[in-house]
Amino acid sequence: MGIGVGLLDGFGLAMFLPLLQLTEPSASGTAEHSMGNLSFILTGMNSLGMSVTLVNVLFVLAIFFILKGVASYVNGAYDVDLQQLFIRTIRANLTHALSRMSYKSYVVSDLGRIQNTMSGEVVNLVHAFQSYSNAFQLGIMVTVYMLFAFFVDAKFALLICLGGGFTNLVYKRIYTATKRTSNIITTGANLYQGLIIQFAGNFKYLKATGSITKYKQKLLTTINWISEETKRVGKLGVLINSSREPLLILVVCGVILIQVRGFGGSMASIVISLLFFYRALSSLLQMQAAYNGFLAVSGSIVNMQEFEADLSEAEERDGEKEIGTFKHEIVLSNATFVYVDNSYALANINLVVNRNETIAFVGESGSGKTTLVNILVGLLPVSTGAMYVDGIDRKDLKIASFQKRVGYITQDPVIFHDTIFNNVTFWADPTERNLQKFEEAIRKASIDQFVNELPGREQTMLENNGVNLSGGQKQRISIARELFKDIDILVLDEATSALDSETERAIQSSIEALKGQYTVIIVAHRLSTIKNVDRIIIMNKGEIVDEGSFSGLVSSSNKFKRMVELQEI
Repeated sequence: MGIGVGLLDGFGLAMFLPLLQLTEPSASGTAEHSMGNLSFILTGMNSLGMSVTLVNVLFVLAIFFILKGVASYVNGAYDVDLQQLFIRTIRANLTHALSRMSYKSYVVSDLGRIQNTMSGEVVNLVHAFQSYSNAFQLGIMVTVYMLFAFFVDAKFALLICLGGGFTNLVYKRIYTATKRTSNIITTGANLYQGLIIQFAGNFKYLKATGSITKYKQKLLTTINWISEETKRVGKLGVLINSSREPLLILVVCGVILIQVRGFGGSMASIVISLLFFYRALSSLLQMQAAYNGFLAVSGSIVNMQEFEADLSEAEERDGEKEIGTFKHEIVLSNATFVYVDNSYALANINLVVNRNETIAFVGESGSGKTTLVNILVGLLPVSTGAMYVDGIDRKDLKIASFQKRVGYITQDPVIFHDTIFNNVTFWADPTERNLQKFEEAIRKASIDQFVNELPGREQTMLENNGVNLSGGQKQRISIARELFKDIDILVLDEATSALDSETERAIQSSIEALKGQYTVIIVAHRLSTIKNVDRIIIMNKGEIVDEGSFSGLVSSSNKFKRMVELQEI
């Protein structure tokens, strides 16, 4: 399509020569002669019974440029479709790749880089695509105009090559500087996004300790650094744009002198040659500017390629066997887990978690409780040993099918800036069946009375991170969401440790009411919350050191007895 636009434009421009000679009788030579190898256009007109008159020439000229306009529209519209296909594919691929990323890889990844690549770098990639596409199409136009130039005058075509080579030498150093600075900007953007995430996540601490000013200064320093590098790229682009026309005029002046004094060309041939030359060189300079625009965001392309490669390496390695429901038991056999620095988090773990059993893990901070639970729910793979779910080896298990049966509640409940209904149902359609499930979930989570007393009931909007809810209400919303999912396993990772004693007891009553209906796995800090569980596992330095009922461990384990006495239970 780009070639078609160039050809139609070239044919239209060629019609200016017979037009000039018809309006200037003093112009030397016939129209066919002055058009050189392009005289076949006039020959074609004659064969169609169209004599070379002013009206006919203007008619053909208009037809060429109308067709060029149509071709330009089709070309541009298709280019828009290509751009959107490109960006949609990139975003979809990144989303799929990030969702397949293993949790083990995620916890050691650079969150700033992830956020910057998924948002800002994707936008930069669009600009890169547009600039590259423009440069490619302009390159086609240059080629077409050069072919026309060769048809009219081979010497003139050589001048185009020489002029293009001259401008390329001028811009070569600018290209190198632009590409180098683009890589620096990308690195800075990754750093800045990481600082922003930490700024927002740790705002309360920074504000409360008076450290926010110092951290703000760190952000401002990074902002200024990125700004200076961005200005450098911008000024290089301005240099190309501002120097384009002066360079063009200088070369045009040289061409006119060479054509008239060197080759004895007539003004008629100079005008048509000048039109082709201006079009060719203008396209060449625009192509160079577009290519420099492409280089300005080339660092984003490199970053995107590396990011996609990293995501591919970090992909969760799944098996093919799926689980419909959790029916029997989870078994760990001589399981260990090793951190990236080769230090052991868990060692020689042998454990069976039975269906509908309520089991609690206790121990000092760093004893491996949360790591062990993360393995049980499939977030982390064992380093050595084995894990089986209903007799299926984890290596053969499609983890996503198992995790659909798991509900997970942490100390900091997840609340979305949306309605209560959407928070609980995870944006399910408000069908009669889903409304019934919603009512059942909030009843089981003991938050139905609170919801039904609100003016907007389930359509009440929750603010960012649930700031218009109490801690207990947020936890109940979180519990209701997991129960709505129709799960088999419910995990509570120190879910009540941040609550006051009265709210904790109320939440605990809601959880105990679920006993026997679900497999409940609890990571506990407060021992008062696990008095009625079926089994307590005591962890120490990544190993299981004892297990039993609450009363049994008080009698048989000095370590557990001291823990109970310290908490005055």
